Amino acid sequence: MRSRRAALRTSVSLAATLPLLTGALAIGIPAAHAADAPGRDRLAGTKPAWATARADKGATSDSARVSARVYLAGRDAAGLAAYAKAVSDPASASYGKYLSADRAQARFGATKAQVAAVKSWLRATGLKVTGVTQHYVAVSGDVAAAEKAFGTQLHDFAKGARTYRAPATTPSVPDAVKDAVLTVTGLDDAPHLASHRDQLPPPETVFRNAGPFSTYHGSNVAKTLPDAYGTKVPYAVKGYTGKQLRAAYGAGKRTGKGVRIAITDAYASPTIAFDAGTYAKRNGDAAWSTGQLRQVLPAKYTRTKECSAAGWYGEETLDVESAHAVAPGAQITYVGAASCYDEDLLDSLSKIVDNHLADIVSNSWGETEDAQTPDLAAAYDQVFQFGAVEGIGFYYSSGDDGDEVAASGTKQTDIPASSAWVTAVGGTSLAVGKGEKYLWETGWGTQKATLAADGRSWTGFPGAFTSGAGGGTSRTVAEPYYQQGVVPPALAKANSADGNRVVPDIAAIADPNTGFLVGQTQTLPDGRTQAYDEYRLGGTSLAAPVVAAVQALAQEAAGGKPLGFANPAIYARYGSKAYHDVTDNPTGSGLAVARVDFVNGYDATGGLSTSVRSLGKDSSLNAVKGYDDVTGVGTPAGGYVESYSRR
Repeated sequence: MRSRRAALRTSVSLAATLPLLTGALAIGIPAAHAADAPGRDRLAGTKPAWATARADKGATSDSARVSARVYLAGRDAAGLAAYAKAVSDPASASYGKYLSADRAQARFGATKAQVAAVKSWLRATGLKVTGVTQHYVAVSGDVAAAEKAFGTQLHDFAKGARTYRAPATTPSVPDAVKDAVLTVTGLDDAPHLASHRDQLPPPETVFRNAGPFSTYHGSNVAKTLPDAYGTKVPYAVKGYTGKQLRAAYGAGKRTGKGVRIAITDAYASPTIAFDAGTYAKRNGDAAWSTGQLRQVLPAKYTRTKECSAAGWYGEETLDVESAHAVAPGAQITYVGAASCYDEDLLDSLSKIVDNHLADIVSNSWGETEDAQTPDLAAAYDQVFQFGAVEGIGFYYSSGDDGDEVAASGTKQTDIPASSAWVTAVGGTSLAVGKGEKYLWETGWGTQKATLAADGRSWTGFPGAFTSGAGGGTSRTVAEPYYQQGVVPPALAKANSADGNRVVPDIAAIADPNTGFLVGQTQTLPDGRTQAYDEYRLGGTSLAAPVVAAVQALAQEAAGGKPLGFANPAIYARYGSKAYHDVTDNPTGSGLAVARVDFVNGYDATGGLSTSVRSLGKDSSLNAVKGYDDVTGVGTPAGGYVESYSRR
């Protein structure tokens, strides 16, 4: 399971198609301002691609309301990117020489004079300043004032079956503030914002897995079901637990003691403390110590209906419980966003960086790359760069729909995973045998075939693609230096002769058919009663916290020294015994598991559905020897964690 936010964005269109970003923005420096009217510079990437002349429905009413954010470039944007690279590169003399949050802000953040100039300009146009942070100035006002401020006309544009407001030409800023402004967001209003007065709903209706199960891979073979790939296949595991994952990924005696992990999602589960404590006790994980799990939450939540707030509870639960299962000694801080919109998710990330709440940040949310625009990419990358300077690394799930063709109609990667400044985590199908022995992994990609009515065959075997680890080549981000010489040219140059960022960087367990056991309080079918229950869950939103937890173990091995933005160090270990080199065919024959599911999702009253799930079938993506676009450099092996003790 992985949460998407694309249908719930304030400043990004689902249908937007990104132009290729090269040069400065591709490595995270703000886009160059282009000349516009005399005395003004355009803000590249702030006019959505769907705002075309053909879709133009005319000028927006001057009295319509606009809420926007002007993100601040800071005093040395190029220097920030350069320093972030230097402290993250093991080959650099500056490697690991991180700055405190205060020093980073003093060296690279916006000056008081820049903030004052931006505020003065905005107010002079008739906009009202509604908020000021280290990162942006928020404003509101009518369309006429916004048009005056940004040198553009706001029109209504058809987008699908709806009409939204957007700039008719690329917005611009006066020369006097061009060096202070990174970008502006919010001038378009696709989609419409919901009320801010909604309350958080209760947990969603209970989900349960039907049996039979395996306790470890192969422990319970489906002898009465048809063969698959010429042999009987095992039933899916009930759900791996921390002991099995720690063994698979080489935890040894490390616990992550003294290391701080932050987790971001939208909203907050009202039962997380009880659920996490109950789960640890029932499944053999170390008990939570007092204060080991913290929550940092907004004053109020918004847009809960649009964002399906209760659906995020399972995300938080999965992230918290899996991270603790793998790194039981680590401090975990959950930082909940007020909604699933970019502005609120950015606020959560900034809160972590500005207050240095953790050194490792796990993020199980994202969207397809065509839902991103350069203005938002610049805002996210700036936060990631500040984090790198402080020794903070961000880990993002790579997606759950393979190459995204089946879900979106377009082959593409996911964001923010495709940022050059984050670690993108891909997914695998994991086989752990008796005695917690690591057997093998395939790239996560599932094909499903159901049991025929007569019970003697699988209908249409191996069946249709259902889900798989996200990956592939970005269309918007240039190839980062740390991937050069590792990523095959055929992948890097798939969309440009100059080379682009390829996702993912590293991988871990993700396949729901070989997934993790999660414990959560849920609403029972009567709609009134709530109770704790356990079920198997997967997705790259499992892989991300698992890798984040492994990184906590590695940081402990490094004597507690933060790993920071880890991609250069991850790629420096490529080809060594630090990784399992994952392929789709590790045993030389096809692999599958059998599943029996409740049709209604929670009990047998609605009947049962029996299927076979083939492993290692990820859309057009393939896990092969060496680097690949399903698992990156591979998954952590026995030598990975301790390799950091020798750095």
